[in-house]
Amino acid sequence: MFEEGQLYAPVTADEDGKVTVHLADDHPGAKDAEYRRRRSEIAAPALAWQPGDPVPRVEYTDSENEIWRTVCRELAPKHERLAIRGFLEGKEALALPTDHVPQLDEVSAGLGPLSGFRLHPAAGLVPLDVFYGSLADGVFHSTQYLRHPSQPLYTPEPDILHEVVGHCNLLANPAIAEVKRRAGEAARRCETPEGLQYVADVFWFTIEFGVMYEDGELRAYGAGLLSSYGEIEEFRGADVRPVDFHQMATLEYDISHYQPILFACDGMSELTDRVGGFFAEFDDETPARLARGAA
Repeated sequence: MFEEGQLYAPVTADEDGKVTVHLADDHPGAKDAEYRRRRSEIAAPALAWQPGDPVPRVEYTDSENEIWRTVCRELAPKHERLAIRGFLEGKEALALPTDHVPQLDEVSAGLGPLSGFRLHPAAGLVPLDVFYGSLADGVFHSTQYLRHPSQPLYTPEPDILHEVVGHCNLLANPAIAEVKRRAGEAARRCETPEGLQYVADVFWFTIEFGVMYEDGELRAYGAGLLSSYGEIEEFRGADVRPVDFHQMATLEYDISHYQPILFACDGMSELTDRVGGFFAEFDDETPARLARGAA
């Protein structure tokens, strides 16, 4: 997942300190020189940022604020119809602005009293061990750029809309935030790349693309679904399976397409108790143990 995603927009700095975001050829903004310049401009302070420094603030343009407004407006009725109650409760408690892009420190100020989480700026994708391990400390790494204006309802990579509208509304729910914190603790315990990838893959099929049966209806709780204008309408047509951690961690998937296979929790308790319990007990021996059980 990390290697595939990194191909979309790796961030580099040359000997003179010039920061460049390199967009893939099929990225919507690849041929837009101004968009590429803006992406690099936003990435540079985040790349230089160190814990303890003030979080870089971005002066968002009218165009960027319009993208935020458009996505928030289009997603709102879909959330009411298709999101789990826990997400909707978190969304109401966090009360993000819908008319402009919030600053990361403003979102942190809202999250702190609700779940203790705070945001750190990310220039692009963060290495797996850093991203997941930081969750144990109540830290979520968030990008600050927005998707290309030609396709406001689509992004091939995680932008601030995905991070804040998808993940932070979940983090505003203390029970879901605790599952994420346990995922971070699991990542911290891993001593092998294989163990860390196992945690990341289970996270993908739960926190990123998880669904849940609630009052007899299939609803979304994964941040990837909740921040996707198109995919949130399609998930009920997927091959929906019961939670199976070994399947989640060994199933091939493509991050650039709608997910054809999803795994459903049977209510919030399966997410908090079973998925949370999996992360709480995970160590490098867990994959082999689950493989033996599957066999």
